[in-house]
Amino acid sequence: MRLPALPFRTLALALPAVFVLHVLEEAPDFVAWMNAHVEPDISDRTFLAVNVGAFLITLLVTALAVSARGRGTALVATAWVGFLMLANGVFHLTATIVDRAYAPGVVTSVLLYLPLCALLLRAVMKEFALSPAAVVAVALAGGMPMYIHGWRIVFEGGRLF
Repeated sequence: MRLPALPFRTLALALPAVFVLHVLEEAPDFVAWMNAHVEPDISDRTFLAVNVGAFLITLLVTALAVSARGRGTALVATAWVGFLMLANGVFHLTATIVDRAYAPGVVTSVLLYLPLCALLLRAVMKEFALSPAAVVAVALAGGMPMYIHGWRIVFEGGRLF
């Protein structure tokens, strides 16, 4: 299936809404799920603080992506989407597979995060004449803290942050 080609700025406008939908899926059960997997536990307050911070950064990245047209802005958005959506989506999917049970957030990860990430990365390559290798490298580098965090949660029973 070929994904439609949408403009980078249009895709950037979707970031906050998709993030909110993901957090709404996570919110009822994520803290309990997380605390069943890691030491030390997290609190509802920590969950809220992390997600408010991530939402504010997402709004900032979206504003930059919509208002600025340079490669630098596109690469900042690529790094943030690599962290927020690609790595987080991989985390939820991996956790669901390893646990053989629902990990809160996996539905929006699979249906929204990963497709939006793919569309945005493709738009960055096309509109800013960047090589696939460069764009993927920036997305993977941006996601590195989440990859480490996810690994620690799923396979080591700890967390990075």
